[in-house]
Amino acid sequence: MTRVHEGVPGGVVMEISGASYIVFSEEGTEFRCRTFPGTKTENGDSTLVAVGDRVELKVIETGSALHEAAITLVLPRRTALTRKRDVRRNRSKEKTQVIAANIDQLVVVVSAFEPPLSTRMIDRYLVFAESEQLETVIVVNKMDLDESPKTQETRELMAPYHALGYCVVYTSAEERRGLEELQEALAGKLSAFSGHSGVGKSTLINQLSGQKDRLRTGETNMKTGKGLHTTTNAVMLALPGGGHLIDTPGIREFNLAGITRENLRFCFREFLPLMQECAYSSCTHRVEPECAIVKAVEAGTIDSDRYESYLAIHGSID
Repeated sequence: MTRVHEGVPGGVVMEISGASYIVFSEEGTEFRCRTFPGTKTENGDSTLVAVGDRVELKVIETGSALHEAAITLVLPRRTALTRKRDVRRNRSKEKTQVIAANIDQLVVVVSAFEPPLSTRMIDRYLVFAESEQLETVIVVNKMDLDESPKTQETRELMAPYHALGYCVVYTSAEERRGLEELQEALAGKLSAFSGHSGVGKSTLINQLSGQKDRLRTGETNMKTGKGLHTTTNAVMLALPGGGHLIDTPGIREFNLAGITRENLRFCFREFLPLMQECAYSSCTHRVEPECAIVKAVEAGTIDSDRYESYLAIHGSID
């Protein structure tokens, strides 16, 4: 017979595997935990428990050497990496899926080769990060697979992000290039790694964490050019130089939760200095006359590809 004990300090969810949660208490004890019908949350209609959540526990005495506990309460999230859920296909009926909680910055990993670099995907992540006021690091991986002309093309594609002040790091996980610069950007922070499948997230994280075989890695599907899923559950790992990172499942389509057509314009940082010059305060920067943003695009002071991303995202929001 198990017995429940009160008074266990809170902890942080480090890993999720099926219906089981690995939680490290404030004292550093590792607990294997489960939720139960009485588990409460202070986060509304979103995922009940996510990696990075701070939780309160009740320890369960089972007579085994394992430390087991029940999660009684999920505390409010400071930040969260989220995406919308289709409630028709979601048995829990949660409206928002939380991929990682309480993160300090978002690390967007893209590939210079296979799968092809997608600036549209980068822009969707940046919109989310701006809306959540998260710092962002853009990692361009697989630079070892780029031949010289392609390398220059990749750097030219990333030039607008450098100009906007985003941190861009070029890496080769296979050749261990760029890892020191990336480690500096991660030090002392809780960073969520995200991106399409097959871009090399898990390989990079294995290198950064010093746990070579901690996460499974996979190849790109040569027929489709798309990445193969290797991470199925988010997991938090400690970094040798300080800080933590969360590896998230590969995302092929990142849906922007909480972004409306009205507030999208505030998520493109190059728009902000010019918006007050538009003829209309509610200008959508699409069809209105005397739009300062459109004029800047025509003059070349706002990157046309970024503006096309804005239009594409605007059109995709319900």
